[in-house]
Amino acid sequence: MAFIGKPLTVMAIGIGEAWRLASQRIDRLDARLLVEHVAGCAHADLIARPERLLSAEQLATLAALIDRRAAGEPLAYLIGSAAFYGLEFAVTPAVLIPRPDTELLVDLAIERLRSMPTAQVLDLGTGSGILAVTLGHLFPSAALTAVDRSPAALAVASANAARHAVAVRFLAGCWYSPLAGTRFDLIVANPPYVAHGDPHLRRDGLPFEPAMALTDGLAGGDGLACIRAIVGGARAHLRPRGWLLLEHGYRQAAAVRALLNREGLAEVASWHDLSKIERVSGGRLH
Repeated sequence: MAFIGKPLTVMAIGIGEAWRLASQRIDRLDARLLVEHVAGCAHADLIARPERLLSAEQLATLAALIDRRAAGEPLAYLIGSAAFYGLEFAVTPAVLIPRPDTELLVDLAIERLRSMPTAQVLDLGTGSGILAVTLGHLFPSAALTAVDRSPAALAVASANAARHAVAVRFLAGCWYSPLAGTRFDLIVANPPYVAHGDPHLRRDGLPFEPAMALTDGLAGGDGLACIRAIVGGARAHLRPRGWLLLEHGYRQAAAVRALLNREGLAEVASWHDLSKIERVSGGRLH
C-alpha cells in the first residue's frame, strides 16, 4: 500500500506533510479534515505541530480514506459525522447527509413552536434524526415522535438523540402507519422527492447515499409520491390549527401547494431558501 504513490513501509511523515500530500489528490479542506480525523488532532495542532508523526497504521488509514474521497465518496461518511444547525450528527451510508437547505425547515418550525413550546411534534422519515433532535434540543418541553421505515436509520437517529440528550419516541414504519389515532401540533418532513432516473442522482456523491431516502423509485414518476402520501394523511394526524411543513425539490413548490389546497389545509404557502429557491411548503388545519 502506498500514500500518494510512496511506499508506506519507508515513510515517516508528519501531519503537516500528510496534509500537503493529500491536497495533491483531493480538496485542501477535505484533506485537512481527513488528516485531523485520522490523527485525532485539531486544526490548531496541525498548524502548531506539523512535525507530529503519523503511525504506519494511521498512514494506511489515511491513504484508504483519500482513495475513497478521490472516488467521490462524501466526506461525511468518511469521518462519520456532519454538522447541522450548530450541532454535530453521526451519519452512516444508511442515512442522508444533512444539508444546509434543510435548515429553512427548522427555521419555520421554530417560528411555530415559539407559541406552543409544549407541542406534540412529528418528524416523518427522520433519517439521521436531524429535525427531531434539533427541535427537541431547542424546545426541551416539546414531545417529539420520529418515524422511519429503515431500522438502520432509526439506529443512527437514536444514537444522535442520546448524544444530544434529547428524548424522542422513535417508531418503525412507513409514514403514518405506526401512528393510528395520534395527532400532532406540528408535522415536519424531508421526504424523498427526486424523480426516479433524474440525472442528478448520478452526481455529487449521491450514488453513495441511500436511494430510498432520495427517490420514491417509481419509474416515470414525478418524485411526489411520498409527498402525496404525507399530505394525504395529514388531516387525520393534525390537531386543530396544527401545521404541516415539507421540504421538496426546486421545481415542485406549485405542485405541493396544489396538494395542500386539495386536502383543505389553510394558510398554504411556500418559503425560499438562501438560494432564493422555494424549498419548503406547508399549510395549517382549520
